[in-house]
Amino acid sequence: MIYKSLLISTLIVSSSYSLKLDDTPKNSSEKLSLKTVIQLSLKNDPWLLGNQYSQESIELKSISAGTFNDPKVSINAANIPTDTLDLNQEGMTQLKIGVSQVFPRGDTLEIKQEQLRLKASQYPFQRENRKGILSVNVTQLWLDAYKAQESITLIQNNRSLFEQLVDIVESSYSSAIGKTRQQDIVRAQLELTKLDDRLTKLKQKKETQLFSLSQWIYNISEDSQLESILLKSSDLLLSQQFPNINSINPENYNNTSESQFLLDSFKNHPAIKDIEQNIKAVSKEISLAKQQYKPQFGVNSSYAYRDNDLKGADRANLFSLGVTFDIPIFTKNRQDKDLQSAILKTKAIKTQKLLHLKYFITSFEKTQTIIKNLKERENLYFSKLMPQISEQAESSLTAYTNDDGDFAEVVRSRISELNAKIDLLNIRVDIQKNIMKLNYLFMTKSDDLLKTIQFKGDK
Repeated sequence: MIYKSLLISTLIVSSSYSLKLDDTPKNSSEKLSLKTVIQLSLKNDPWLLGNQYSQESIELKSISAGTFNDPKVSINAANIPTDTLDLNQEGMTQLKIGVSQVFPRGDTLEIKQEQLRLKASQYPFQRENRKGILSVNVTQLWLDAYKAQESITLIQNNRSLFEQLVDIVESSYSSAIGKTRQQDIVRAQLELTKLDDRLTKLKQKKETQLFSLSQWIYNISEDSQLESILLKSSDLLLSQQFPNINSINPENYNNTSESQFLLDSFKNHPAIKDIEQNIKAVSKEISLAKQQYKPQFGVNSSYAYRDNDLKGADRANLFSLGVTFDIPIFTKNRQDKDLQSAILKTKAIKTQKLLHLKYFITSFEKTQTIIKNLKERENLYFSKLMPQISEQAESSLTAYTNDDGDFAEVVRSRISELNAKIDLLNIRVDIQKNIMKLNYLFMTKSDDLLKTIQFKGDK
């Protein structure tokens, strides 16, 4: 019975591990928390810098778009006699210099300038939306890596248990005490091998997630060496603090049965603001098309020098001044079509806003349902499933110690308990993932997402 007493003690100690995830960081200064990873990814994203450059480029272009075209200068030698090439032979011979300037139609320049300003105003919203999407994606990667990390910890804790089980069962079998059989030894060793296999798979998964995460947190320049980046990726350490991601304005979710509430909530989203600014910019095409119905004016002037005549008499120099303009009267196949095209283009852009709003509403309903179901499962695990699995494990252990049970059942119960702990970890991680997705839909700026991430002890 001494070996079974040792078995009882070992399993009791193993079952005393808390079901709550460890919230105490170890060497937290050297490990990456979720907040830190998101901040690094936002800081080192080249797309954001490129977007800023694009905005500045369009802002500069808007200045040049409001400027008149350069005037044209012409220099001519007119009416030179071909028989002698003598400049003072004929009265019509002259050296002529002229300047002409064409003015834009109506308010074309002002409208183009405003259109470019509106296009430039889209870019800050694009950057905020990019930051929001990046925050969600990095959160998914960090949580997946965290899930693998903590699953490894849970399995490693139980691996030591199965190592002790193997030793105890082998000792019990060799001493021929009780009903210990050789197949009990084989079963214990088999489960230990299966745990090793699970550990290998989880380590591979964790490394894969960390390499995926590294592309966002490291600042890669033209001088960066791939080998050094890969080395850094392999050395990444995650914080053991489990993040608590709070919902943005959760008190308002009860009003979501009304579509208008969701529409009012989503209209301040950066992605929607970006589309609205694009609609305003594209609608300027209509104003530009209307300007094509107006005439385009131009002015020209010239000064002509004439040499003295053959007798030496002075001849007057000449000055000319003129105005040119076109008459848009054949508008059926040009101006009318351009206007209709601009109107249809604006309508097409407006449909993008409707598509985004429909996507947001559908995503909200889907994600909210997933979170609700996950929380129900989490509650079920805490209130019923985990206690029942523990009770079953204790019952199988008691039966085995009284020579009235099977060792395989003891092992199965402990494996079930381990699987339940890992399943609970997966549920908790999935809840956090989906809350972050939901928060993205209700954010007005990317900082809203960072503010929702809290840890134990945060206020």
